Amino acid sequence: MKLLRVPRLPRTVRPAPPGPAAPGDVLAEAAGLRVRLGAREVLRGVDVGARAGEVLALVGPNGAGKSTLLAALAGDIGAAGGAVRIHGRPAADWTAPELALRRSVLPQSAALSFPFTVEEVVRMGRAPWAHAAGADDGTDDDDAVAEAMAATEVTEFAGRPFSALSGGERARVALARVLAQRAPLLLLDEPTAALDLRHQELVLRVCRARAHAGDAVVVVLHDLGLAGAYAHRVAILCAGRVAAEGPPAEVLTGELLSEVYRQPVEVFPHPRTGAAVISPRRDV
Repeated sequence: MKLLRVPRLPRTVRPAPPGPAAPGDVLAEAAGLRVRLGAREVLRGVDVGARAGEVLALVGPNGAGKSTLLAALAGDIGAAGGAVRIHGRPAADWTAPELALRRSVLPQSAALSFPFTVEEVVRMGRAPWAHAAGADDGTDDDDAVAEAMAATEVTEFAGRPFSALSGGERARVALARVLAQRAPLLLLDEPTAALDLRHQELVLRVCRARAHAGDAVVVVLHDLGLAGAYAHRVAILCAGRVAAEGPPAEVLTGELLSEVYRQPVEVFPHPRTGAAVISPRRDV
């Protein structure tokens, strides 16, 4: 009797982390990007790139397409036209484990159904590395978690349940999870929305520090002052298109912002730093 040979199953390929990026390398880009959500065309021919060593701020009025663009750059939303490339390859060509080693995403809100502690939530950011090629014995995980918690000032309540935190505390813990992932591309959707003045500044300083270390950071902001002070480049979205993109001093002008926001806006140079100070024009 002839025995049948049982074919060997292919060995699972462990995803490899990306190599180091050089300053200015484009880690994510949209080219002629069009995105439809239902019957509505949300993005209409957008061109934008996230470069290693820079903070790119996405600003614009509600409904302009900022969060949709961020999700597209993350590979989480498909394109109706144009292209999205992450680390030089079409977003759809990466597997989910490969993407998780290359980009980390902070959504607008974070909800958990189980009573995880703060430290457990932050440690979730290390999950992509558990099966990565060359993963160590967990020492890097401990260092990454401790560093991320210290950077966001959440170490002191590491043992508290996430569900017991205030909105601002939850926002900082969610950011710590993203930082602990240590992906070279950070995509942050309104990370300062629930924060007080001190922690708004803290978050943007963290963004600058990550860019200084060589990462590419894309951050959706409503506060034009924060965008002007901390971003290397600003992309102003309006009705699904990029109205202007470039250094803050060049694009954050009173004329353009007044037109985009349909609200008279005044822009002044800061008396000490020269950075743009942006304020609605008021008659009171």
